[in-house]
Amino acid sequence: MFSCVFAGKPETAPGFFGKQQSGGEIRKREPRKSGKMESREYRRLGIIEQEELKKMEKVRLGVIGYGNMGTGHVSSVMEGRVPDMVLGAVCDTSPQRQEAFRQQYPQIPIFGEAGEMFRSGLCDAVIIATPHYDHPELARQAFRQGLHVITEKPAGVYTKQVREMNDAAALAAQSGIKFGIMYNQRTNPVYQKLREMVRRGELGRIKRITWIITDWYRPQAYHDSSTWRSAWKTEGGGALINQNPHQLDLWQWMFGMPDRIYARASFGKYYDIEVEDDVMAYFEYDNGTTGEYITSTGEAPGTNRLEIACDMGKVVVEKNRITFYRNVISEREHNKINTEPFGKPECWECNIPADFSGGPQHVGILNNFASAVLRGTKLLAGGEEGILGLTISNAIHLSAWTGETVDVKNFPDERFYQLLQEKIRTSTKVKKESQVVVDNSKTY
Repeated sequence: MFSCVFAGKPETAPGFFGKQQSGGEIRKREPRKSGKMESREYRRLGIIEQEELKKMEKVRLGVIGYGNMGTGHVSSVMEGRVPDMVLGAVCDTSPQRQEAFRQQYPQIPIFGEAGEMFRSGLCDAVIIATPHYDHPELARQAFRQGLHVITEKPAGVYTKQVREMNDAAALAAQSGIKFGIMYNQRTNPVYQKLREMVRRGELGRIKRITWIITDWYRPQAYHDSSTWRSAWKTEGGGALINQNPHQLDLWQWMFGMPDRIYARASFGKYYDIEVEDDVMAYFEYDNGTTGEYITSTGEAPGTNRLEIACDMGKVVVEKNRITFYRNVISEREHNKINTEPFGKPECWECNIPADFSGGPQHVGILNNFASAVLRGTKLLAGGEEGILGLTISNAIHLSAWTGETVDVKNFPDERFYQLLQEKIRTSTKVKKESQVVVDNSKTY
């Protein structure tokens, strides 16, 4: 094998909503009677937004949820790592967290209910960093107030609610309102380079994709750290809905959506939880490509290895490096011309150059989002794309629950929703009240 090294640059928690509003309102105007905003109203709002944009120098960000993720976003903005943003306000339902925020940032308003912050006029955009079930409804409320929205992953818990959010986002987009999602792994230059290689056809036809992502170790203390974690009713799942949205998004972003999924999962295999902590899924594509997705939160130290078998050889992504075992000619072409019983194509081991820093991650998404609001820059992670990885996640759950192969292209939104509700109704787990905020900046 020849070795070559390339040179070059490298269901809803009510607390966040408080009293349900009768409808949205254009800023500083009387509330409308209807809870929906018609297309013509968005267009009228769009005129206001465009006039404001001409005067806007920085995006005033509102952060909903001052927990593990929200505290990180607040720090990023307050420390100046997002130059086009300033912190306008924060919202959290916990009195303890409100007091902690006031002690650290006494100059910034904090609210106990999201609607109050939306109507305050203090924010141009909001980031939703709450438990998963809340994401779609909070986004829809923000759209009705004419606010740009970026949501933490996942987009939601089940596709049915996310489709409704996407419909609201599409209507809001008619007035120039931006919608993004915190898929920070898309900022990693290694995955960007791999996606580029796939799109340029450098791998030839892809035969098999295998991703082992088991370095998401989460001990029992993690599951016990917040009351809402690791329960069907309050989180909506385990490893798939919490740790793996990034990889499931990267999978579809680089390789496209699979057509069929069959999966097995263990629920509470390693921990005292009712949701999945160990998963094996098999993906099929209509073009013959197959995939294997293996994940767990119960392995230490675990593995993060992505392997792509293709006509032009094999690509391995591990330890944030790309190695391309590149055939001199494609395997299919070699098979046509080879006459030796054990003949193999010549293969070169190539270390693909890239920026191996991991990229700007969350700060990169925030900077991109601010630029999209101020200058119309294309979003690296559009919010409407959140349903794609979630569909894969829901399909894995559905297959594991039923033993069936799931048709991803015609995913049964309503059936999945009803089965999830049954999981919630039959749950016997009772969790102790706990709200622990920890620094998770080293976990991604």
